[in-house]
Amino acid sequence: MSNEHIEKSYENSTPENVIVTGGGSGIGEAICLRLASRQRHIYVIDIDLNQAKRVATLINQQNFMATPILLDVSDHRAVLDILNNLPNPPNILINNAGVSAIGNLENTTEETLDHLYSVNVKSIYNCAYAVIPIMRRDSRGGLIINLASVASSVGVSERFAYSMSKGAVLSMTMSIAKDYVNSGIRCNCVSPGRVHTPFVDNYLSKYYDDKSSEMFAELSKSQPIGRMGQPEEVAALVEYLCGPQATFITGSNFPIDGGFVTLNS
Repeated sequence: MSNEHIEKSYENSTPENVIVTGGGSGIGEAICLRLASRQRHIYVIDIDLNQAKRVATLINQQNFMATPILLDVSDHRAVLDILNNLPNPPNILINNAGVSAIGNLENTTEETLDHLYSVNVKSIYNCAYAVIPIMRRDSRGGLIINLASVASSVGVSERFAYSMSKGAVLSMTMSIAKDYVNSGIRCNCVSPGRVHTPFVDNYLSKYYDDKSSEMFAELSKSQPIGRMGQPEEVAALVEYLCGPQATFITGSNFPIDGGFVTLNS
């Protein structure tokens, strides 16, 4: 099929219904704004309803469609109740919600480990568990994109619990892709390096308030390209993977890390 036919088919297709978890800020917000179009209804899911409403309003002001939803994606029953009762069944799921933690094994508490597992790992199970049966009933199939990390593939200092959780994200992505390829469901993951989000600013403010500028520069230099990524750059990659030119891609991991994995190895 030619590019022209792919694009024309996409333009004439049934509108897509897209779930973005953690869509109220950072990379999730950028993804919501980037994917918003007349062909897509964005469900902006976040544990902070005000943030979800803010992003949905930005989309609706452009005469596109977005619905804010308050949801703790680590709550299995709540996820099932909400995602199974959306007015427009989802055929794209972006598992972006996540948290981080600093520390090696010895100074990672059991509570921290359990919290990162609950948000970063269990939430992907919860959301995929809810939507895969819906996607299997859709003649178009479905697409799941999981936000992993460079920590899925290489060791990162002082990120024991975070690396555990993101390694699981990569493994779950491959498993879902393998199990559901014959059901017309594709699954890929995107693995950012350090991206300048509110998390970075809050981290610097909390731990390095007296020298945040110096630490920001140091963190930026840890990426071989010499700077942090921007949420919009990650969102652009996600947009491509959701588009008509990426329908032959499944079971793949896409690093977007300024050379962190390849050039630091």
